[in-house]
Amino acid sequence: MADEELHETNAHDQEDWQDQVETTDEAAEVADASAADKTADEDEDYGIPMDKVEAVLNATADKASLTPQMQRMMQRQAENTRRVEESIKGTKSNPRWFVPLFCAFMIIGLIWAVVYYLTGGNYPIPGIDAGNLAIALGIILIGFLMTMWWR
Repeated sequence: MADEELHETNAHDQEDWQDQVETTDEAAEVADASAADKTADEDEDYGIPMDKVEAVLNATADKASLTPQMQRMMQRQAENTRRVEESIKGTKSNPRWFVPLFCAFMIIGLIWAVVYYLTGGNYPIPGIDAGNLAIALGIILIGFLMTMWWR
């Protein structure tokens, strides 16, 4: 059935269909161009030049020439900046030796436990056997507890 429909169309009908597709494509291109022009016109219709918007964002505008909305935006931006700066000033940081110290505690504890297992319980301190493992875990625990105080 599809073969019969295919053979029923002649070359003239096909040419008309191709012409319609080409004119549709051209119409779409024209519509896209007019839509771009409309968006450019809409930007100009708001009445606020881009240099004023950029000046507000950069906080270099003359406040007397701004709209009330732009003035409020600038005030909010300044308030947020002030809050962030105050919160940063209130933060205390650890001394430079703090991170290397807790990392060293964890590594030393790990090495202590590895030495205990590799020597069959005789070292690092001979004679206390499982006490070596308790010491290793204690040193590692000190390192992990120090990480909770890290700022």
